[in-house]
Amino acid sequence: MKSCLRLPRVLIPREGFETWAVIACDQFTSDREYWKRVERTVGDAPSTLSFILPEVYLGEEDEERIAAIRENMYAALEADVMSKLTRGAVFTERTTRTGTRRGIVACIDLEAYSCTPGEDAPIRSSEAVVPARLPARIAERKDAPLEFPHAIVFYRDKKDRAVRALLREDLELLYDFDLMEGGGHLTGKFVPQDIGEVILEMLHTKGEPMFAVADGNHSVAAAKAHWEAVKPSLKEEELAHHPARFMLVELVNIYDASVVFHPIHRLVKETDAEGFCDFFMKNVRCRREGNVLIPALPAGAEGVRRTDELCERFVRESGGVIDYVHGEKQLVLRTQEAGCAGVRLAAMDKDDFFPALKGGVNLPKKTFSIGEAKEKRYYLEGREIRYD
Repeated sequence: MKSCLRLPRVLIPREGFETWAVIACDQFTSDREYWKRVERTVGDAPSTLSFILPEVYLGEEDEERIAAIRENMYAALEADVMSKLTRGAVFTERTTRTGTRRGIVACIDLEAYSCTPGEDAPIRSSEAVVPARLPARIAERKDAPLEFPHAIVFYRDKKDRAVRALLREDLELLYDFDLMEGGGHLTGKFVPQDIGEVILEMLHTKGEPMFAVADGNHSVAAAKAHWEAVKPSLKEEELAHHPARFMLVELVNIYDASVVFHPIHRLVKETDAEGFCDFFMKNVRCRREGNVLIPALPAGAEGVRRTDELCERFVRESGGVIDYVHGEKQLVLRTQEAGCAGVRLAAMDKDDFFPALKGGVNLPKKTFSIGEAKEKRYYLEGREIRYD
């Protein structure tokens, strides 16, 4: 069986992990103050904040911001603020109020990945990819020397063999610190090549998909699009090992006890909130709490699909912007603002996840989230993705 995974040479900061690691760019998209606090915390310290474009700022001088990201990456390389590990993986343990989630940072082969509906592949997207959300992410990757992942990819290991094997090893500690903004505690240990190859082989299972993108679907789709753009310029002998062919991700066992599926709620903003509530309640039986609607819809794909249809129809006819909110408290807070109303959705059962993807099916976008907003993956490990 051909492997879908690869051991990388990971980059980590030499020091200052507390200011280096920041949360995924697609979090707190309606909360500028969160990102302002992060900027104040980081200050002038080396940080992955300078390598990303938080989505809260999308549409505001994107070209200038993306150009600055590339410059910042090259500057970090020149300043030697990162150390490059020998080939291997990183075994992570992230502790939050949900528990301790364990992951393996390694590369997926983008040749084995597909987000095309109806197309079987060993590595599948889990949700529909919105084409309009890809250009900025592709532009970030184009000509960039480095990548830093926030993508989480699920594998299936009911007996948790891979993690239990790693816990028995005496691995070198790379980092051990508290994440900023209440993100919990993170440790990382280096998995050398000989052990890493055995572990990655254990993650492969029968049937497709073997792996599925749980978080960061658009980032992985953008990496694939970038790789397809690079391929025509390469010689035949370069195709197998070119760094753009691979993407750094965190591999997580879907059966990890700390993996809890949370819904991603819908927020309609810059609109007639009362009109939206009336419209939605005429189409779906709901309970209303302020400007938050709790619909009597099934959990998972079916309920999300129906909610999105109604939200999109209302926005087309009456105006507004649809946003995606993690956490009930955050939804309530946002709906207290003028011109905002929300729909609170139910969580998908994680046992339904892989079966729902058979035959190349995509879930509706933003069907679920792993953990609440503060529990999302923080950028930390990086990797070189081009030859200079």
